[in-house]
This record gives sequence, C-alpha cells and structure tokens, in this order.
Amino acid sequence: MHNPTESNANDDFTVLDQIAQEKGLVAVAQELVERMRQRKLYPELFEARKMLHRVELGLPPVHVDHIGSHGNKSGSVKLDPQVQDELDKRLLDACREVGSGLMRSGRLQEGWMYLRAVGDDAFASEAMAAIEPTQDNLDMLMNLYVHEGVNIGRGTELCLKMRGTCNTITMLDSIVAMRGREDQQAAVEALVKHVHQELLANLVADVMRRKAVVEKPMDETIVAWLGLVPGLLKDGTYHLDTTHLASTIRFARVLDDPQTLRLAADLAEYGRQLHAQYQYSSEEPFADLYPMSLAWFRALLGEHVEAALRVFRQKAESLDLEEHGTIGIETYADLLARIGRPAEAAKYLIRTMPDGMRPFGVAPSLIELSSASGEFEPMKDHARQRGDLIGFAAALLQSKQSPSSH
Repeated sequence: MHNPTESNANDDFTVLDQIAQEKGLVAVAQELVERMRQRKLYPELFEARKMLHRVELGLPPVHVDHIGSHGNKSGSVKLDPQVQDELDKRLLDACREVGSGLMRSGRLQEGWMYLRAVGDDAFASEAMAAIEPTQDNLDMLMNLYVHEGVNIGRGTELCLKMRGTCNTITMLDSIVAMRGREDQQAAVEALVKHVHQELLANLVADVMRRKAVVEKPMDETIVAWLGLVPGLLKDGTYHLDTTHLASTIRFARVLDDPQTLRLAADLAEYGRQLHAQYQYSSEEPFADLYPMSLAWFRALLGEHVEAALRVFRQKAESLDLEEHGTIGIETYADLLARIGRPAEAAKYLIRTMPDGMRPFGVAPSLIELSSASGEFEPMKDHARQRGDLIGFAAALLQSKQSPSSH
C-alpha cells in the first residue's frame, strides 16, 4: 500500500540532495528552513535556522568537538568575535520566530524557553497577547506574565478578570514587593482602576435606588456621588469588600501616574468616610490608613504638599526606632524625592539615618538621589566621614558622568 507520508519524506530527501548538487549548501539550508516553517515544526525550525546561519557565515553547519579530546575543549576552534556576534544576533532572531510560533500554537512553556533567551519582554508580551485565556492555560499565562515578569500589568488585569479581586490581592502581596518600581506600578494601576470602577458602579446603583430623582454630578467621582447622600456611610454601609479597599490603598502608594493617583485619592476619601469599624489600622507611618494615604496621594498630585511634609516628617522623627526601624525616615525621604526635592531627601537621610540599622529600601539610595539632583558633595563628605571608600568612589565617578558636570 502507498504511504503518502513516506513519499513526502522521500521527496524531501531527494529535493535537498538535488539542491546541494545544483545550488550549494546555503540553498539547502534555506530550503530546509522554509519546509520546517511551512509545517510549523518549530523546534526543528530552530535547528534548521541554526545550520543556515552558520553556513551563511562560512562556518561548518554543525559545531562538533574533536573526537579524542576526552572532554578537553581547549582544542576547539574559537570564532572571530565579529563572526560570533553576528551568529548570536541571527540565533536570537531565530529564537523570536520559534518562540512566538510556539506561543501562537498554544505551547506556552516551550515558546517561553526560546523567548527567555531573547531578553525582550515586550516582544514576548506581544506574542502572548493573541492567546485567548482559558481555565486550561490560565496558570501558565499567569506564571509567564507575573512570575516570569513578561507583563505584570497584563497579568494583573487577567487575574482580576478571571480570578477576582481577592485572589489578585493575594497574588500581589506575594510578588509586588520583590519586583522593581515599574513592574509594581503596572500591577497596582490595574488593581486601582478595577477597584475604583467596581466601587463607583456599586455606589451609583445604591444612590439611584435611594433617591427618586438624581441629577448626576458633573464630576463623575466617588466623592461627588457620596455628596448626593450626606452621611451615607455613617451607619456602616459600604459598597465594596472593605478589606479589598484597604489593601488597594496600601498598594497604591507606589503610584506616580497622576490619573491613577486621582483614582486612589478618590478611594481613600471614600475609605475615610467609612464607619469606624472599617477604619483599619495599617503599618507605620500609615497607621491611620485613609487620612495618611490621602495626604500622600494629594502631595504626589501637588496638593497640600507642605501640610503632608509636616505630617510625614513628624512621623519620621517621633516613631520609635527600636519598634519601627527606619521606615518613617525613609518614607519621608521618599516623599521628598518624588515631589522633586531629591537633594533635600539626600541631606535628610545623611543627617537622620542611624549607623548599623538595616534600611527597608523604601527611599531611593544616596547615589540615586545625588544623581537626580546633580549634587554629589554631600554624599562624598558623608562617605569620607564614614570611611566608605566605595561610596565615595561611586559619587566621584557618577559626578563626572552627570549631565550637570558638563
């Protein structure tokens, strides 16, 4: 009986043999690549492209070690650096093609093995964007988006959509502190927008039920809608799980985007009006969660800045170091830096941070603050006084590279 698969395979071999005789090795490799690409045999495509790129660069199609070397690779031929760089670039491009192809075919873990080598999270995120989330692939998508850091913002949105607010907050509690500020902000922006939208929708529905005639406020905010029913929350009424609200406010302190900060401030104002039983305490210097958070958000928005600075400085200088560590000092310095006063933040840290006490890492480092302000002398003097040669050298070298020094 005729076997079409066997016939196609034999055709492949014959065609490659003929091309080798008539057109040479590069043409053979190109034909192999095209056949693997058309058949969507992605791991095989990578091997084919690897052979192609080596032949294109005048290298043997397959790297082999000399037989008899007994594991000693010293006899291997070392490539010219320029040739090696070009080969690496072409192989990374092959990783992009193969990884995205595997992603599109639903083989997420295999695809990520290739895309991880590329080191381009934006490309990996784009490759994953076309994948329809299902309960079957959700765990894998969440692992790649969030834990592998491909796109934490999109991962947070996906978690909110498919697993709800409670599970998302639990996830963020475990991963946000370990990520950089940019990743933290992407995740928290998604959470704040979701919670604000849900709370506002619930509040509007409640106000519409309570009042026969409602003239919608011009300002579509939570605060404006609360104003239509004065004292609405005093009897213990609430429109969203209050623990979710508190967690969202806690996360929102990392935000810098003005639009999202306004949503966070709107949520904090709602929280401030809740009944006393829902006024949860938090860690210092935000023990009074909603009032202190509201002051923080407003200061970052350029509102009531000096009042907020007074409050947070008072906290920094009154909190017991033995009980709370340096969190108050660092928080005040962080606020100074984020409202555009990095030089003042650096001088405050130099003056107040006790020696030998491990910082929480809330505030930017002295070198970051000095770089932001262009003022390196305070850090250099501080390092000299402490006998910190590395710190001194960092400030000295960075000052020579700083735009302000040119």
